[in-house]
Amino acid sequence: MGRLDGKVVIITGAAHGMGLSGVKLMAREGAKVVATDHRHGDLEKNVQPYIDAGGEITTELLDVSKAADWQRVVKATVAKYGTVDVLVNNAGAHVTKSILETSEDDWDAIMNVNAKGVWLGMKYVIPVMMKNNDGQGKGSIINTSSVAALMGGYSDAGSVSYSASKGAVDAMTRHAAQWYAQYNIRVNNVNPGPIFTQMVKDSGVDSQAAMGKLHQGRINLPPYAGEADDIGYAFVYLASDETKFMTGSDLVIDGGWSTNSFVPEKNIHDILKK
Repeated sequence: MGRLDGKVVIITGAAHGMGLSGVKLMAREGAKVVATDHRHGDLEKNVQPYIDAGGEITTELLDVSKAADWQRVVKATVAKYGTVDVLVNNAGAHVTKSILETSEDDWDAIMNVNAKGVWLGMKYVIPVMMKNNDGQGKGSIINTSSVAALMGGYSDAGSVSYSASKGAVDAMTRHAAQWYAQYNIRVNNVNPGPIFTQMVKDSGVDSQAAMGKLHQGRINLPPYAGEADDIGYAFVYLASDETKFMTGSDLVIDGGWSTNSFVPEKNIHDILKK
């Protein structure tokens, strides 16, 4: 018996990184996974090993910023599987520009994926979830936010649009958790800290170890940067009935960063002795 046996899952941003980990781990736990991404070639290639291993996975092209794409994917999922039990709004984008450097096009591009994409996903999946459980409603929505929604400074890597978009995700999660609890629809955030993903590789950091060196002194737990499966397991947990009484919450997975008050340039033991 898998933890997600029979559950129908739509996951966005599934071609690489945390989304691909979610596909792998959720399929392994018995879910029927509809994996989506705007890079459909990469998506098909990268999920194939998990299909070969026995996972029930289908792929769909999806630009999360386009309502028509969402309508098509949700319609296709319901036609094939009858419902949607879990939505993982994971797709994300990042541009390293401050308030003064960010152009209007930069702002719109990041907000369209990170914030609008989450809103559209919920807009088109919630009505399906409301029909589950003989019309009483049931479902789990998992939104990938960030510690950038909870902290300032280094946490957003200098990107005002990314920080703002993830703050919007947190706010939408709390909104949806309150308004749709009456339909037994749970809505929670995963707030990753530094996780080595394709997005990080694209920025020029070529390994988890190299990423860890950048965060040493800020992160409590070695190797000071996480890996995609650290988030994929969180997706499984929030999708499962193990979290049936959890909604409107932030599941922070950051190696202790957001609670770290350590002063790295000083020896804390020497400080405490004084």
